[in-house]
Amino acid sequence: MPSANVETAATVVADPIKALYHKITWKLIPFLCFCYLAAYLDRINIGFAKLQMLDQLHFSETAFGLGAGLFFVGYILFEVPSNLVLEKVGAKIWIARIMITWGLLSACTLFVSTPMQFYILRFFLGAAEAGFLPGVLFYLTTWFPTYRRGRIIALFMIGLPLSSVIGGPLSGWIMGHFDQTAGLRGWQWLFLIEGVPSVLLGVLTFWALPNAPKDAKWLNASEQTLLEGELRLDDAEGKDSKHSFRDGFFNLKVWMLGGIDFSILLSAYAMGFWMPTFIKNAGVTDTFHIGILTALPSVAALIGMLMIGASSDRRRERRWHIIVPFWIGAVAMAASPFFTHNVVATVALFAVASAAIIGAVPVFFSLPATFLKGRAAATGFALACSLANIAGLVSNSMMGIAIDVTGSSAGALWFFAGCLILSSLLVVALPAKLVNR
Repeated sequence: MPSANVETAATVVADPIKALYHKITWKLIPFLCFCYLAAYLDRINIGFAKLQMLDQLHFSETAFGLGAGLFFVGYILFEVPSNLVLEKVGAKIWIARIMITWGLLSACTLFVSTPMQFYILRFFLGAAEAGFLPGVLFYLTTWFPTYRRGRIIALFMIGLPLSSVIGGPLSGWIMGHFDQTAGLRGWQWLFLIEGVPSVLLGVLTFWALPNAPKDAKWLNASEQTLLEGELRLDDAEGKDSKHSFRDGFFNLKVWMLGGIDFSILLSAYAMGFWMPTFIKNAGVTDTFHIGILTALPSVAALIGMLMIGASSDRRRERRWHIIVPFWIGAVAMAASPFFTHNVVATVALFAVASAAIIGAVPVFFSLPATFLKGRAAATGFALACSLANIAGLVSNSMMGIAIDVTGSSAGALWFFAGCLILSSLLVVALPAKLVNR
């Protein structure tokens, strides 16, 4: 009899909490997901533009790889400062600024005619976008307790694979349909058309995004009180969390996370930027068909993110939900060079790699806030992302050089697979008691 009363009471208590987080999720996550979709689309559409612009502008593979990679130099340099500004001025103003400036700069790529112009614009595009991802991840920690973040981050980050699911066919269609329209080539229309959504979403941010729970007009007083109680309880569980800038910057665990994410992004950017080239080399020439096939690994990544994130939250386990996918992804990446002329095998192997590697990303990004709060969390998220995004420069440069020098991407892909295996050891080194909350 007592147990039945306890169960009834638990249900009464649980229902309003469930309803509260359902409401918050639907108010915030779809909009932020579309913003991330636009961000990643503007970052990787250069991979599709490459199919035309290299021949038309007479760029080498190395020049393209360097230009694609220089995005990350600007991104890395401004990541931490951008997130510290966001923590001070609020998410609404700063995320809007980020999106509007990167959308305009991405559209300006249509004017590029020399490698130096390409390099400069890519650098400034990275500087403009810096702070968006760690800023949103920090922002979500002010709404959701630790034990809910794996699934929530997964829902937000499905914008990443969706950018390819939608952007792949769309980019191929734009390049084929608009080529030579109004005197512009297809790749120029690509940058112009796909830069517009980022600017529009940036403007909408002023109305769609409250700076903090207390500013959300769609939460009533009882809901705000309930949310504050949940977040206080979560803070009490993480009572040893660090709070200062120094705690976030000079923290060995943050640097370890940066190394782990570095390995993730080596592979993710290799797939994101070079997938159209892999498929073209396998024998597909039509840009629209390349776009459709490019979308398939991204569908697998979307499914992987939702399944791995939900499983991690349900079991309150983080480490093995990163390690096992790393090993599966590494095997698929390492095997792909043996099937470069087989379209089905190429797409299938990269689908497995995407589902595993990108699928583990939401679990990974739930880790920093388990031991950092406030300014330390803002700094830690940004620093880990900055260290990791060195991978963008390394990945694209290595791929370009490998293809120019050896005629094959095999050496670069094997190196990326090896890095995933090594970084799984860093995951083991993270204390289970700390991160499995």
